[in-house]
Amino acid sequence: MKITFRPNVPSADSSIPRLLVRIVDQDNLPAGLSRTDTEGASAARFSGKTGQVFESFAERDGRVVRQVLVGAGKADAEDRTAALEKAGAALSARYLTSGEKTLAIDVSGGSLSPAEVASALLGARLRAWRHDAYRTKLKDEQKPTLQEIVVLGAPDGTEAAWQTEEALAEGVELTRELVAEPANVIYPESFVGRVSKRYEGTGLEISVLDENAMHALGMGALLGVAQGSAKPPRLLAIKWMGGAKAGKPTVFVGKGVTFDTGGISLKPPPGMEDMKWDMGGAGAVAGAMLAIARRKAKANIIGVCGLVENMPDGNAQRPGDVVTTMSGQTVEVINTDAEGRLVLCDAICWAQKEFQPAAIVDLATLTGAMIIALGHEHGGLFSNNDRLADNLIAAGKASGDKLWRFPLAAEYDKLLDSPIADIRNVGPRYAGSITAAQFIQRFVENGTPWAHLDIAGMVWADKPGATWDKGATGFGVRLIDRFVRDTVEA
Repeated sequence: MKITFRPNVPSADSSIPRLLVRIVDQDNLPAGLSRTDTEGASAARFSGKTGQVFESFAERDGRVVRQVLVGAGKADAEDRTAALEKAGAALSARYLTSGEKTLAIDVSGGSLSPAEVASALLGARLRAWRHDAYRTKLKDEQKPTLQEIVVLGAPDGTEAAWQTEEALAEGVELTRELVAEPANVIYPESFVGRVSKRYEGTGLEISVLDENAMHALGMGALLGVAQGSAKPPRLLAIKWMGGAKAGKPTVFVGKGVTFDTGGISLKPPPGMEDMKWDMGGAGAVAGAMLAIARRKAKANIIGVCGLVENMPDGNAQRPGDVVTTMSGQTVEVINTDAEGRLVLCDAICWAQKEFQPAAIVDLATLTGAMIIALGHEHGGLFSNNDRLADNLIAAGKASGDKLWRFPLAAEYDKLLDSPIADIRNVGPRYAGSITAAQFIQRFVENGTPWAHLDIAGMVWADKPGATWDKGATGFGVRLIDRFVRDTVEA
C-alpha cells in the first residue's frame, strides 16, 4: 500500500480521488455536511464509534464523489492510538476490493496530530496486507484494487511520523509473509535466503551457523530435532548496533520450526497443515529486526533464529533418546513433539556466550496449553526479572500485542526430573506451559534478565482482526519494536 502526501486542495479539484474520507470523533460530525449527509448518517446510526463507516454520494463539478466518514471513537479515550488504527483498518477492509485504486483522506483542520494521522495510516496499511501469491482463480471482485492512500492537508511533521510507522509496517509484513508461506517454500535455508534479501541496504549484519558449525559447538538438542529432516538446520544471527559502542545488546531469540509434524511423536493429521506457522517466533524476530533497522533505532539489538524442520524419518530422534545440549546439560527426550524448547535452549546458550547480552527475550509458538489458558487474546509471559516483565507488559499494552504473566517456581522444576539425565523435555499434562518455561530457564546463565513469550495462540488467526485479515497476524513485531523504543532506546 503506497502512502503519499499532498497539500490540501479544494475537493472540487479533479485531481482529488473520487473516494474522499474524513476521520471523525464520536458524536462530533464535521461541520459543513449537507442535510442529506447529516440525516443519512443519523438514519444509518452512524455516530463515529471506532471503525464505523458511512458512505454517501454527491455530484461536484460534473463528477460523482464518494464521501466517506470513518469513526475514531471518543477523542479523549485512553486507547486513542488503537482506535485510530482501527479507523484506518476499517477503510482498507471496506475498500480494498472495491474497484477503487486510490483513496484520499482529508485531515485538514488540525484536529489530528501527526502521530494520530500516522496511526490511522498504519492501521490502513496493515489491514490491506494479503497473501495471494498462489491464488490463480480469484474473481475480479475478489482481487485487491486499492493501491494508494493520498493524505490531504496533513499537519507539519506527519510525513516524519509516518516514516517511523512505515518501518514498523514493513517489519510486520515481512513476518506475515514468512509465517504465511508453505513449508515447501520456507524452510531453514530459504528462511535465511528470504530475510537476507529483504535486509539488503538496511545496515543489518547477518551471520549463519550451518550443521557442521553447530555440531562443533555441541548443540545436540537443536540438532536432535533436525536429524529426521532432509532440510538441514540453520542458526541465524541478525545484528543491529545502533546504540553506544560499549553497550551490551538486548537479544531476541525466536523459535523457527518451519514445519512441525511432531516427529516420531506424530501429531494427528487434522490441522497439521497449520504447523507451517510453528516458526512464528523466528518470524517475529526477523520482522522486528527489519523495523528496527528501517527506523535506525539508537539501540544495540540482536536477533537469533533457531531454524529446523521436525520430521519423522528413519533417522529421526526417538522418545527416550538422551541428547547433550551446548551447555553440557543432558536431556531425556520423552516427547519429540516438545521440540521448540530443545531448539531454544541451544540458541539461548549460544547467544549468551557469543554476545553477553544485557537481557534475553525469547518468542515461541511453544505450547498448546497456552491456547487453552489464554485463547487468542494474549501471549503468555514468563520471566526471572520483574522489571523486564513489567516493561514487556507495558509494551504489549501500548502496541496491541498483549501479554499476560504466568509464574515460575522451583516446585515446577521437580516435574521435569529424569531418572537417567539432568532433565526431561516434558513434565506431566498439567502446567504444561509453565514446565516448558522452567525447562528453558535452566539454560539462562549468570542471572541474565530473561523473558519467555509463549505466543502459540497469537501468530495465526482463523478470522479477521482489527488490523489483519484471516491468516498470519505478524504478532510480536510491534511488541519488540515498542519495547525497544520505550525501554532500550529511552
